[in-house]
Amino acid sequence: MQTNNAGEKLGIVVGGGPAPGINGVISAVAIEANLQGYEVLGFQDGFKNLVKGSTTHFRKLSIDDVKGIHIKGGSILGTARTNPAKNEADLKAVLDVFQKLGITKLVTIGGDDTAFSGSQVYAKANGSIRVAHVPKTIDNDLPLPPGVPTFGYETARHHGVSIVRALAEDARTTSRWYLVVSMGRAAGHLALGIGKGAAATISVIPEEFQGKGVNLDEVVDILVGSVIKRKSQGNNFGVAVLAEGLMEEIGEKGLASLPPGELEKYGRIERDAHGHLRIAEIAFGRMVKDRLAIKLSEFNINYTIVDKDIGYELRCVDPIPFDADYTRDLGYGAIKFLGSELAGKTGAVISIVEGKMTPIPFQTIINPSTKRMQNRKVDIQSEYFECAKRFMIRLTKADFTNPESLATLSKSVGKSPEEFTKRFGYLVGI
Repeated sequence: MQTNNAGEKLGIVVGGGPAPGINGVISAVAIEANLQGYEVLGFQDGFKNLVKGSTTHFRKLSIDDVKGIHIKGGSILGTARTNPAKNEADLKAVLDVFQKLGITKLVTIGGDDTAFSGSQVYAKANGSIRVAHVPKTIDNDLPLPPGVPTFGYETARHHGVSIVRALAEDARTTSRWYLVVSMGRAAGHLALGIGKGAAATISVIPEEFQGKGVNLDEVVDILVGSVIKRKSQGNNFGVAVLAEGLMEEIGEKGLASLPPGELEKYGRIERDAHGHLRIAEIAFGRMVKDRLAIKLSEFNINYTIVDKDIGYELRCVDPIPFDADYTRDLGYGAIKFLGSELAGKTGAVISIVEGKMTPIPFQTIINPSTKRMQNRKVDIQSEYFECAKRFMIRLTKADFTNPESLATLSKSVGKSPEEFTKRFGYLVGI
């Protein structure tokens, strides 16, 4: 690893949504780079100004500038979702700025879209810029080695659990149900992690549908079944955690199939610069809440139901010790990689496996057709998911095959066992 880089300049770019620990990566990168003799330039607001050809939206980062920021949330460099790889002109503008400023090394911090942007900077620079990408998302859905989390996830889960535990106590105290919609566009890691850690009544994630397609009515029926089962046990309160990715899986086609004028009550369908459905533009929790209330009324159940989105509250909190520690390793590892022989042959995503920096070459982790990394899904065959589901209050096959259980459930809503089975049996394959 090189240690004498006097005169060389290293850039840092943060892209995508915030996540706890960004400042930890910035700090570690800047400290180690300065120690190795680099001049460090932190670019403001991701690629937003770079695609405009701006050579002024950056700040020099000395060790004094970044010491202590690793325990703070947010990003001292801001962030943006600007996609420089969307067209050749934008990417050329970025490369021109780097050339004018003398950038020879680049660390990008972000999710799969930012990783692809970094990979394209590396590819188009023709060897003049070495690139290391540090993967970031509270969704934990990037395809890192098994058991390796994305930074920010553990902090987001920690604070999400605190919120859901407080809501659970409120639900118990006021006899109501909460529907919590958790961030997690492509996978249910955060929703399941929060639900399991908070002992929520039930969590529902896209993976449990096993690729057969997510139907809004089925999601609502799963919740109806949970409410009824709780009622049969003498409890008129609960908390359900839903992954926002359920709406992504329902998709535009599923949302468009709602009765005329129904979708407009909850928002509009929009997409961002990377082609993602803008989930925040649709009030998914309220949509589910309204349909749940209607279906429960069929059984003369009229509980107060409150929907609550959590996600933005989690993205800029101060990192817990795990992420403050972890991001130092990642930032240090990024600089170590950039000084390695391998960095002269390929750009890479930085991961830490069993305490060792393990670079993953861009070409092995980014799908050239989708221009994104393959999303890491929750493994529903794992004991982690098996345990989570086992401890939820939701309808199971045993509720229908055990005559006593079926009688208790059906009686609680004034239905015969046959009627109850006809209505809900499909949820468990009966």
